[in-house]
This record gives sequence, C-alpha cells and structure tokens, in this order.
Amino acid sequence: MSTETEIVSVLQYLDNKSILVIGAAGFLANIFVEKILRVAPNVKKLYLLLRASTEKSATQRFKDEILGKDLYRVLKEKYGPNLNQLKSEKVTVVNGDVSLEDLGLQDTDLEHEMIHQVDAIVNLAATTKFDERYDIALGINTLGVLNVLNFAKRCAKINIFVQVSTAYVCGEKSGLIMETPYRMGETLNGTTGLDINHEKKLVEEKLDQLRVTEASPETITQTMKDMGLTRARTYGWPNTYVFTKAMGEMIVGEKRGNLPLVLIRPSIITSTIKEPFPGWTEGIRTIDSLGVGYGKGRLTCFLGDLNAVSDVMPADMVVNSMLVSMAVQAGKQKETIYHVGSSLRNPLKNKKLPEIAYHCFTTKPWTNKEGKLVRVRNIEILSSMASFHRYMAIHYLIPLKGLALLNIVLCKLLDKSLKDFHRKINFAFRLVELYQPYLFFNGVFDDTNTEKLQGIVLKTEAETEMFYFDPTVINWDDYFVDIHVPGLVKYVF
Repeated sequence: MSTETEIVSVLQYLDNKSILVIGAAGFLANIFVEKILRVAPNVKKLYLLLRASTEKSATQRFKDEILGKDLYRVLKEKYGPNLNQLKSEKVTVVNGDVSLEDLGLQDTDLEHEMIHQVDAIVNLAATTKFDERYDIALGINTLGVLNVLNFAKRCAKINIFVQVSTAYVCGEKSGLIMETPYRMGETLNGTTGLDINHEKKLVEEKLDQLRVTEASPETITQTMKDMGLTRARTYGWPNTYVFTKAMGEMIVGEKRGNLPLVLIRPSIITSTIKEPFPGWTEGIRTIDSLGVGYGKGRLTCFLGDLNAVSDVMPADMVVNSMLVSMAVQAGKQKETIYHVGSSLRNPLKNKKLPEIAYHCFTTKPWTNKEGKLVRVRNIEILSSMASFHRYMAIHYLIPLKGLALLNIVLCKLLDKSLKDFHRKINFAFRLVELYQPYLFFNGVFDDTNTEKLQGIVLKTEAETEMFYFDPTVINWDDYFVDIHVPGLVKYVF
C-alpha cells in the first residue's frame, strides 16, 4: 500500500515513544509539548533540552517559563492535582546547549539513558532574529543542527529526525516555490564558494581580531550583526536568519545517512486557532508589530505590495502537521520536505491586512496608558520603496533638518531631542531594510507533500478532529478579528 493511502494512527505512533525535544523553551516547542501531554497520555517520555540560565537551572526554567504559562491551563484543568505525577512520569528536563558538541550534556547517566531510549528527535532550536549576531546564528541554526544530528546517530532506537526550518529559506524567490532540498554549497544567486567550515573559520577569525583590538561589547555585537547580513547577501539570502537556517538544512540533508528525515518549513507562524484554546501567542512577528503599531496610533502608513500574499499559519496547525508527518515517515529511510503554509490554497492578500486592522481597532479600540481610547484613521498605503522614501522625507527628514537648524540657533540646547529623533528614523530605516523582502514577497509555497499528509487516513474520526491542519478552513477575517488580535492584546502587549 502506498504512503498516500495508508491508514495511520498518530496516537498509536506516540504510544510508548520517547521523544527528545531540542529548543524546548520556544513558542512552537511549548505548543508541541503541551499537545502531546494533553492528547497522548501513553507517550513514554518527553526529554526536553533546555539551557540553564545564569539565574536558574534547566528544571527551574521548565517550571517557571514553560509550565507557568497560560498555555498549560487546559492541561492543568484536565489533570488537576495529578499533573505533578504526569510531569514526573512523562517529562525529563535535560540541561544542555545545542551550540555545543554532544549538546553540552553534563549528566552521563541521563545521556546513556537517552541514547538507549530515544525513538524520535525534534529540533526546534533556533534564533529567529533577522539580524542576529553571525556567531550566534551560525552556532544555533547551522552548527547546532550538526550537533543534534551527531547525537541522533548515537541513538540506538531512533527512527525519525524532525528538523524545523522555515519556508523563507527560499530568499526572495517569486512564483511557485517547491518542496525541494538545498544541497551543500548551493546558493540563491549562483555565487560559488559557499562552505560552512569556511564560514565558521571566518567567524572565529573576526572574533579573534575584535578581541585583539579590545573592541567594546557593543562594537563586537554590531560587527557580528553586520557580518551576518553581509555573508547572507553575498550568497543571495536577504538576512542572517534564513541564510543560517538554509545552511542547517544543507548539513542535515548531506550528513543524515539513512536516518529518516522530516524537514518542516512553516511560513509565518501566528497564534493558535483552536487548541489548547484560540489566540495563544508569544513574541512579536512582522505582521503583529505592524498591526499593533497601527492600533496604538503610532503607525499611519502600510508599506507593502497590496497584491502580494502574506503566508501565515496558526501554530497549532503547524504542530499537528509535525505530529502527522512523524507518524507517517517514522522508519522510512528518506528525506521529506513539508511546506506548512496557506499561500497556495487559502491566500491572504496583503490588501486585506489594512482592512482587517481598521475593522479590529474601530470595533475594539486600543486603550492607551492614560486609559483613553485610541481612534484610528484609514491607513496610508505605500506600495513601493520609492513611495516610502518620499513619505519619510516629507514627514521626518525635512522636519529633522529644521530641528537641526533650530538646534544650532539655540546653541545645541536640543541636542538630546535631535539625537533621539535621528535614532528613531535610523531604526525605522533599518527595520524596513530587514523586512522589505517580506513586505514585497511574491512567492507562493507549493505544499503537495503536506496536502498528501492530509490525504492519509487517520484511524478514527477523533484523530481527524485532533490533528487538523487544513488551511482552507480558515476564514481570515474571523481569525484575525476574533482570535489573533485579541490574543496579541492579551498575551503580548
């Protein structure tokens, strides 16, 4: 029977399985762990790799930063006083660091246990800042993948490795983007010479050079940020994040051997649509900062191609696609790539975003710190970079020149105001430079493999309800107005 027509039970797959989750403190990882604990009580063990912070042990971080979240309230309601027993039976917190060899494991007994028990590894560790320091991004998003893979190869029972990447490893491609791998050394602009070991060496040399010159911490950070963007753009990627994630894909594809590999490429991950409850979110995504900036009355213009599509996908749907792909691909010695997004089958046109934002914040206006309702106006649309530069010149650069002139007249009394104004303008330009590739992104993600996953028959109707990830069922207006924006207001701002 072919993969497309087989009957699969995700719950049966999870029965008695031990899963190592790397990067367990992250947004998506939290939802992944909560889902398994809530729906699969027969899972054997979840090993959660967490880095201890200077103040807290990994176990303390788990208690405070993970279990303490509102995300777990449904699980707490379900198990009540038995939650502690479930936690002690099913969860083992592992102190480690993905950027170190052997994952920086200190506890040799626990390491030995995992090597003999782990059936699946899910790598969700990532730094997602577009302009992250190159040494940090390379250490986590690229070399970290190699460290996880090397550990996986030591695991006796492992039958699936899941690497969570991003759909935007494609850079600024337009048209239909396929679920195909990036091979070692492949670049987006055809420039030859991409070598991950060479990138590592360049980083080490640059850091040594900065230490020798006794550069300040601020200078080191800025130099490493600039280096990441320069290296990314040399080979055709728009930023450090997607460049280092693409190299992570190359490493795992090249060095996996016969290890079954699932590569998940989600688009922009947004708040949960349904489980454990609608609207759970953390952190700020591009789309969110624009919407909330508008709601607070700070953003008066929208920069972007209104005819382009914003590919967004609720986080619980991404997690469900991961779980189904694991059940389907476990034990199959191949690499399968899944685009998890909405742009092909339920496209959200950019022109809807200002409309939705206006509707959201006129029906439920933002309340400012003074307790007053913020009245929003229709937003000005800037459909090209040229119109953005014109807008900035009229509204900010000309007033800035006037302020500079006044400062001279007033014997530099306005120095601080001038510097603040200048800093804000530079910050706006840098943000636009980083986000511009996505505001004018004209690609659509083919999701043939992901659609095939939906065609696989789950064993019971209950499982079909439980592991939903079909983007065609989403009504974007309802989702943003009733779920996503209220979630942002409640949990983020």
